[in-house]
Amino acid sequence: MRIISGTARGTRLASLGSADIRPTLDRVKESFFNQVGPGLEGVAFLDLFAGSGGMGVEALSRDAKTVVFVEPNPEAQRIIMQNLEKCKMTSDAPRWVLLKSPALAGLQTLKERELDFDLVYIDPPFADDLYEPTLLELSPSGILRQDATIVVEHFHKTVLQKNYGKLEFYKDRRLGDSCLSFFRFKDSL
Repeated sequence: MRIISGTARGTRLASLGSADIRPTLDRVKESFFNQVGPGLEGVAFLDLFAGSGGMGVEALSRDAKTVVFVEPNPEAQRIIMQNLEKCKMTSDAPRWVLLKSPALAGLQTLKERELDFDLVYIDPPFADDLYEPTLLELSPSGILRQDATIVVEHFHKTVLQKNYGKLEFYKDRRLGDSCLSFFRFKDSL
């Protein structure tokens, strides 16, 4: 697992090496960033179910304005901090926040802090079936900017709906056993 592009390009990231937390593969990460654009200047990025933080750290490397990592596991939180250190991003603390919370509870905390996002990455443990509850909670959460992009990484055989409230499906990309499903937030629905 490494940073693909940006200021920390080529830096190898630490991972948990645990079956419970599966890092996003480099080819999936590369496809994601190819789809949303190579540079993320001015973008507020939410790494929900952050795990080792690889997606959020990559977003920071690609110049995202802000990144919020949401992760309840203390060991994963330690790895996120280690990865930020490896990429020399710990002094960039105003640009990132580590929210030590489960994802669904974290959505309420983000709303209370009046944070909102342009780009959200959702990658829960495949076996936990948290896709629908997360998307249904995210849609009315008040933390999405108009036309925000929400991307869900899931097992290719997992079927997602075309709409979750104000989240409207518009494309997907299969990469081996993984699939990226793209949704757009439309507040006028």
